[in-house]
Amino acid sequence: MGECKLDHSLEDVKTKFEAQSPFLPEEIKSLFENFFREEHSQHILNDVFHLLKKYDLATDEEKETRNNRLLMVLKNT
Repeated sequence: MGECKLDHSLEDVKTKFEAQSPFLPEEIKSLFENFFREEHSQHILNDVFHLLKKYDLATDEEKETRNNRLLMVLKNT
């Protein structure tokens, strides 16, 4: 994933999550409920946005990598 210079809002992340939700594992989807209740740094918002971006088009290997990163972020925020 390339470096993006845009800052993404919580609303951007919610919209991206809703679009990609059908493709995400249940374990990850369930963790977003708490994630959306709290405030997060701009770095975290940007990271989660880009992990969700085009998730549905990622290879299985890329999805596994993204899933691991999402779990790490969502369980530690």
